[in-house]
Amino acid sequence: MLQYLESINYRFLLISLFFSISINALAQKKNAQYELKIRPISSEIKIDGIMNEKAWQDADLASKFFMVQPMDTSYAQIRTDVKMSYDKDFLYIIAICYHEPGPYFVESLRRDFAFGKNDNFLIFMDPFDDQTNGFSFGSNAAGAQWDGIMYEGSKVDLSWDNKWESVVKNYEDRWVFEAAIPFKSIRYKPGITKWGINFSRLDLKSTEKSSWAPVPRQFATASLAYTGNLVWDQPPPVPGQNISVIPYTLGGLSSNHSLNPIKRDQRGEIGGDLKIAINSSLNLDLTVNPDYSQVEVDRQVPNLERFELFFPERRQYFLENGDLFSNFGYQNIRPFFSRRIGLGVPIQYGARLSGKLNKDWRVGLMNMQTEKTGASDPAQNFTVMALQRRVFARSNIGGIFINKQSLNLNPENVAAGISKYNRVAGIEYNLASSNNTWTGKAVTMKSFSPNGGNKDMMQAGNLRYWTGNWDINWQHEYVGSDYNAEVGFVPRRGYISINPSIGYLFFPKKGKILSHGPKLFSGTYFDEHLNRTDYTNYLAYNFTFRDKTTFTSWIANDYVRLQRPFDPTNRGGATLATGTEHSWEAFGMEFSSRPQSLFTMALSTRYGGYYADGNRLNISSEFGYRFQPYVSVALSSSYNDIRLPEPWNTTKFWLIGPRLDVTMTNKLFFTGFVQYNEQSDNINLNTRLQWRYKPASDLFIVYTDNYLPAPFSVKNRFLVLKMTYWWNI
Repeated sequence: MLQYLESINYRFLLISLFFSISINALAQKKNAQYELKIRPISSEIKIDGIMNEKAWQDADLASKFFMVQPMDTSYAQIRTDVKMSYDKDFLYIIAICYHEPGPYFVESLRRDFAFGKNDNFLIFMDPFDDQTNGFSFGSNAAGAQWDGIMYEGSKVDLSWDNKWESVVKNYEDRWVFEAAIPFKSIRYKPGITKWGINFSRLDLKSTEKSSWAPVPRQFATASLAYTGNLVWDQPPPVPGQNISVIPYTLGGLSSNHSLNPIKRDQRGEIGGDLKIAINSSLNLDLTVNPDYSQVEVDRQVPNLERFELFFPERRQYFLENGDLFSNFGYQNIRPFFSRRIGLGVPIQYGARLSGKLNKDWRVGLMNMQTEKTGASDPAQNFTVMALQRRVFARSNIGGIFINKQSLNLNPENVAAGISKYNRVAGIEYNLASSNNTWTGKAVTMKSFSPNGGNKDMMQAGNLRYWTGNWDINWQHEYVGSDYNAEVGFVPRRGYISINPSIGYLFFPKKGKILSHGPKLFSGTYFDEHLNRTDYTNYLAYNFTFRDKTTFTSWIANDYVRLQRPFDPTNRGGATLATGTEHSWEAFGMEFSSRPQSLFTMALSTRYGGYYADGNRLNISSEFGYRFQPYVSVALSSSYNDIRLPEPWNTTKFWLIGPRLDVTMTNKLFFTGFVQYNEQSDNINLNTRLQWRYKPASDLFIVYTDNYLPAPFSVKNRFLVLKMTYWWNI
């Protein structure tokens, strides 16, 4: 059986390579004819949102943007002008964003805003011109900054922060964004005189999205496959020595009210990070005694799944070039998942080398050391090595090796189920055609453990064809029952799955509907002996309106043969037996209102059958109102009504989460939210005040409370004051 699956995967790899060779080998960059020439400043530039300097009068102009949405067949109706220049230290940009009379639309002054809910201007830079990796900077119409690191050709990781300066100035008919980006804040190879670049504009009043170099409407304007060229009159300046020291100091109080007597603790810590640019495209990050208490807690979700839920990484140290490590595999079969390191166990120190060796090669090396925290929790060392090689126009081949090593293992550790080591190694091929119409992946991984079996491999692949109308995808997965990725995210093992999907969109030329069409998905799971264990068939019909309102209706049928006991309410009660079979039908809808409204609403419903011939009703919603640009209020909720035979009978529970965001300025933020989770009998209160007193330097005050809903009593409390400072040497 394993040999048969290996042959399927190798055939799939050969098919992907064939597509890549035939589509990419002779392909030219799609928008190579769109060029913006950049020259040194002819006068000093003051970042104030006023274009009165001679340097801006002398700079070349990028204008005549193309409409991306609602249609991609004409020039934009809303005018945008962009100019760029530079000196030995900074890259300068100014954008004049004209608009129709009336107010602009923004959520708040919060950094890294939601793209679709703000009038905004964004830059997408590809300094290596490899159409895969880069940087993004920009702002909304109120001056809130946006910055992120780009990966996989179009994705932007907004958790990446760096030092740069920008100002937005508003006029009656336009708003002006002006910025200075230090060359030290970005990575690029010296000597390259052409960078990929594109500019994106979203104007919610007209519901128009546009870009300087044209982008098909099915793709994000962030797609690096469709960048034009930024042409330098000479190679960009070499930034010189680039070392940043980012120390922190922290004080805190905590109390655990679940103990008798109440346990109270005080915290006082120091630590920090050191960032060293080995060259302009390769970075070494060192950390000692890192602390992540200022990171926002995970948003809770109702859990009625049979498997572990995925929550994204939020700690900044793991995020720059994080795709090098974390994007191997698929979301439900990741060989590496950085949240396995240091959550609940203190990290003593770590080092990471990541970036580009040249235009074709990327490398990532990471080593993290955690400390011993108890008799059954030994110190552990984590090593990850990744190497990626670009092939053809935009595809790549990558390899990864992960090692988790327990230090000074003792019999008590072994009795607690802790292994001496766990290792995973594998290879992956990522396909991306020059115009992004064909994408795909083929991946094979193998694990190594002291007591591992012979079914210790994972193999998977997908191939997607995506045009303006068609969206067709094939995906298959095999995860052996002995495949053990302790530093990964693999909630399910011992299965084979086949998951094809197909969708089609119609684009009416007139009327209120921008696009509509059906989507069909089928997912079937088998055990390793090809016995079917579960499936889902899902048919949806999607509507997108010209004002950006969306509506989806769907129907589905499911079948499950349980492979282990399962409580269908996930509340720790009675369980359904292994081997029992369950099938049901369900239907539902999803609605999201126009994002430019001050009052916004999202609603989803699901009604139909459930396990044990039961029924389940779910209603989820999110209501928001903003007093722009300073205050945003949101209320999210989820209600489940589950009707089952005895001993469960009727089970009802709520998840309610009011949230308040206050942005006094674009440097002073307050966030407060409550999460009431009736399923887990928990109320969580989290508040955070952040003052960015200098670029990339912050003061945080974080207060967290946990309660039992009934009787309303405190479980634990935390108060932390933390200060960071970004110091460039």
